[in-house]
Amino acid sequence: MTTMTDVARRAGVSVATVSHVLNETRPVRPDTRAAVLGAIDELGYTHNTLARSLVTSRTRSIGLAVSAISNPYFTEILQGVEAGALEAGYSLLLTDPHDDPQHERKVVQLLHERRVDGMIVAPSAEPSAMVEYLARREVPTVFLDRLVGDGHDQVCAENTGPVRQLVGHLADLGHTRIGLVAGLPGLSTTTERVQGYREGLRACGLAFAPELLAGGHSAAQGAQDATRRLLAVPQPPTAVITANNAMTIGALRALRELGLEVPRDIALACFDDFSWADLFTPRLTAIAQPSKDIGAAAVRLLLERLTEPDRPPRTVRLPCTLVHRTSCGCAEPAPATPPAAQERNPTP
Repeated sequence: MTTMTDVARRAGVSVATVSHVLNETRPVRPDTRAAVLGAIDELGYTHNTLARSLVTSRTRSIGLAVSAISNPYFTEILQGVEAGALEAGYSLLLTDPHDDPQHERKVVQLLHERRVDGMIVAPSAEPSAMVEYLARREVPTVFLDRLVGDGHDQVCAENTGPVRQLVGHLADLGHTRIGLVAGLPGLSTTTERVQGYREGLRACGLAFAPELLAGGHSAAQGAQDATRRLLAVPQPPTAVITANNAMTIGALRALRELGLEVPRDIALACFDDFSWADLFTPRLTAIAQPSKDIGAAAVRLLLERLTEPDRPPRTVRLPCTLVHRTSCGCAEPAPATPPAAQERNPTP
């Protein structure tokens, strides 16, 4: 079994120098560092990370607590977190709090007991117990996607403006009865998207009608029920916005059950784009969040916190993009005309 002494002998340096290269405990000249890394690669030496953690009080690991990992949105966030962590030399411990406050508090404690250097958490609608646990133990933490108030490092997408944009687009198409299937109460994403909905109506000179706002609880079944409620009111909406991708699926199921065709009978637009949104007929008009960028930004923010524990907390918001397709009622864009074929053997 190759030891650190073997690496030091091959590189022509002391064991202490090898340790400094591996543990990053002291600056080492570039040529010396290259010699050590070359010897490690040549000999196939594997560093004992447990021993390293005892020396540095760091495990080079990050805990990630994200609910609904099967959701394409959070799957892409996970890819961004993993890529950022790997690039920085950190491993990732992943857990699913199931959007349950008690379970959330438990899994966060389990991650802490695994001695992760810091955590990235997508909080539930009632995160107070979890937030208090982390604060009392001074665990470096970045909150992801959902905000928990001032005084914390947080990363999320813009929510209010994009929904306001969707309302404006539907109003420009002539819709005056626009419904919203909203998410789980208590989540900052739900609050901000409802705010965007109401601001959009006001900007278009449309009155807010309480019966056109229905809670879908951020889930497909909840949205299916909410959509049926929206369409049962005396003056049902002619257009509906769904506030996340899971609820879009539920709304589509409800419309199919009711025999309604999108966009002939009702227009549909959604918050959250996903890779197969343009495979539906019609293709779904959606707000696309920069999911991977959100995950990568959360890692950067956490690493900054680890490096500068006393710096002021930051909230980072990333812009979204309107992906304009046809479920809103707009015509399918005409295909691009291919260039004329060139003559293979032009006459001189």
